[in-house]
Amino acid sequence: MRVLAAAGRLAEQQAARDDERTKAREMALRSIAAELAGVFVSTDRTLQRRIDEARDLVEHYPATMDAWEAGRITRGHVRVIQDTGCVVPAEVRGEFERAAIERCDGETPNRVRGALEHLAERLHPRPFSERHEQAAAGRCVRVQPGPDGMSDLIATLPTVIAEGVVDRLTRQAREIIDARPQADAAGADAGDAGEAGAGGAAAEADADADAPHAASFAADTRTMDQVRADVFADLLLAGAPALDPTADGDGNGALGAIRAKVQVVVSALTLTGEDDGPADLVGRSPIDAATARELAGDNTAWDRLLTHPVTGTVLECDTYQPTAAMRRLLRARDRHCRFPGCRQPAIRCEIDHT
Repeated sequence: MRVLAAAGRLAEQQAARDDERTKAREMALRSIAAELAGVFVSTDRTLQRRIDEARDLVEHYPATMDAWEAGRITRGHVRVIQDTGCVVPAEVRGEFERAAIERCDGETPNRVRGALEHLAERLHPRPFSERHEQAAAGRCVRVQPGPDGMSDLIATLPTVIAEGVVDRLTRQAREIIDARPQADAAGADAGDAGEAGAGGAAAEADADADAPHAASFAADTRTMDQVRADVFADLLLAGAPALDPTADGDGNGALGAIRAKVQVVVSALTLTGEDDGPADLVGRSPIDAATARELAGDNTAWDRLLTHPVTGTVLECDTYQPTAAMRRLLRARDRHCRFPGCRQPAIRCEIDHT
């Protein structure tokens, strides 16, 4: 990393005399990258990207580089710190680095990413709610053509809306998949009833009526991803908009339509409006304070958590089958699956022996 960063600085020095010639500046970097590519057995474009990454790390994250050299963190941790720290202004990046390195201690890179995203948002001098409002103005839907007659339909949405959409698709797809064995059993029972002799005439008629549905379920071998995609297309092509100008009682629009069970950790100060800091959508990313308040206002169940003011560890949770209180405590404490590196939210996990 230090060698690649030095190569980038050397290219910058060689191109300094060609300030008016953009192409000459680019060629200086490409020339050095091409030489190094022969050593690294790679392409010059790949080496240019690695040089840029190395300069960013060495020049903007010196504490992270030192911690990596000392073996305190791994290359995966370094990538997460760089990825999440890019939004942090230079004047507070040192503070972010110190806190981020401490958070990485004993955690896998994938599991610590959410905490570092939240930390970066907290340290940003511009309020998260203000930046979210500006970003939400750029929401859009676009189609990216692909091969073999396929395309990617990409929707850029507020995180809470996007998570609600995916969760609803997952629940509906699971209902469809779970109905398959029931349909098979119903078809078998109907067949037995049809052979029951004189008393089976009515049952046979019912079996004939249900046969197409049972057959369609039995023949359904789609995967979870395929069912989700089909439900997604069905809802968009045949469903009514959440904000329908011809209907009454739209209320709070798309947020009001979310019935998913989503775990949000939000401070009391944020709920009361004394603080506009972001709330934590567990397992995903920060969300703006206004959305957190709106979701909280529609919620009917609450868990009061006592957390350590520095580490954030859950110390207490109010309110031979695990009790509801035990389930709440596990979800609040762990937030995700306990398996190393797994980011599946705890609300979707089985509560196993541990």
